[in-house]
Amino acid sequence: MHIGLNFGFGKVDPEVSDHEVYRSETELAVLGEELGYDSVWAVEHHFSDYSFCPDNLVWLANVAARTKTIKLGTGAVILPWHTQPVRVAEKLLMVDHLSEGRVLFGMGRGLSRQEFVPFGIPLEETRERFDESSKMILEAIETGTMSGDGPYFPMPPTTVRPGPLASWRDRIYTVAGSHDSMISGVNNRCRLMSFILRPVDKMLPTFQAYQDTYREVWGEEAPPVSLNVAMYCHEDERTAIDGMYEYVGSFFEANVTHYEMDGVHFANTKGYERYADNAAIIREKGVSKAGKDYADAALYGTPQMILDKLVWIQEQMGTFELVLQPSFGGMSHEVSRASIELFAREVMPKFRQHYAATAGTGERAAAAV
Repeated sequence: MHIGLNFGFGKVDPEVSDHEVYRSETELAVLGEELGYDSVWAVEHHFSDYSFCPDNLVWLANVAARTKTIKLGTGAVILPWHTQPVRVAEKLLMVDHLSEGRVLFGMGRGLSRQEFVPFGIPLEETRERFDESSKMILEAIETGTMSGDGPYFPMPPTTVRPGPLASWRDRIYTVAGSHDSMISGVNNRCRLMSFILRPVDKMLPTFQAYQDTYREVWGEEAPPVSLNVAMYCHEDERTAIDGMYEYVGSFFEANVTHYEMDGVHFANTKGYERYADNAAIIREKGVSKAGKDYADAALYGTPQMILDKLVWIQEQMGTFELVLQPSFGGMSHEVSRASIELFAREVMPKFRQHYAATAGTGERAAAAV
C-alpha cells in the first residue's frame, strides 16, 4: 500500500513569511521518510499566496539531499507553462540521478487564468501544448533523445544529458480532471492521479472509464489510481472535526478564488467546458455549502475514524494508492506535524495490514479493522 504526502506551499495568514512556509513543508517532507511514508510530492504554482512552488523539481532535489529512500513526486509539473519541454526532461533526469532513481513524474495541464495570463499562454492552447510536450518529455526521459514536429515545440532529434538512469515505465502519473485529460493520460500509459473533491463512490464512473480505456488501449489492467486527499488526524474527535471544517473551508475558498471555480468563462473556453457544470453547482449551492461537501470527502477524525473511512474507500475502489495533503488552509506547522505523526503511528500500519490481507482478492473488504 503506497502512502505519500503532497505539499502545497500556500498560506492564509499574510503575517507568515514565505520562508516559514518553505521551512515547514521541507521539515515535514524529510520527517516523512522517518515516519515510514513512501513518497513526498510537490505542486507547481505561481504568483500568489494560494500556492507558491514555482519549480517543484528544485525543491525535490533539496529533499533528495536530506533523505535516502523516500520517493520524490511532482504533483504535478504543469507542462503548458514550460515553453521548452527539453528543460523539463533535463531536470527530471538530473534529479533522478542525484536521488538514485527515486523520482516519480506527475504532469498536469493547469486551470487558473491567474497563472496562464502572466505566462502569455491562452487557455485554449493548453490541451495541444500538453499533448505535444508530454510525448516529447516521455520519449526523452526513457530513451535519452528528444525530438518534435511542432507546431509549438519543433525540435530536431537531440541527445539529452544526463541520460536516463532507469526506466520510467511505472513512474509516470497524470493529473486528470476531464475526460480528455484522462484519455491523454491513458495514451501516454500514465497512472491516474485524482484530487478528491467529493466522496470516492461518486467518482467511481470516472475511475471505471480510466480502467476500461486503459485495458482497451494497452491490453492489460490499469495500475491503481492515486487518490490525493486532504487529511487531519487528532486524538480528540471534536477537535478533528472542527479543525477539518475550518482548514478545509479556508482552503476550498482559496481554491474557488484562485481557479475561478464559480466562473462563467469555462463554458466558452475550449478544453475546459466540463468545468462549467461544476461552476454552476458552486454558484447554485454557494461556496460555503460546496466547501462542506469537499470537507466531507476528506480524511479527518480520530485514528479509528480515518481507519474506518480508508476501509470504506477500499471497499469502493479495490486497489489504490493514497497521497495525503497534510498542510492546508492555515494549518500550523505544529498541527500538521502532530497529524502526520499520529497517522503514521496509529493508522498507517493497521491499514497497510488490512490492505495487504484484502487487496487483490476480488472481494470487497467486509469488516473494519
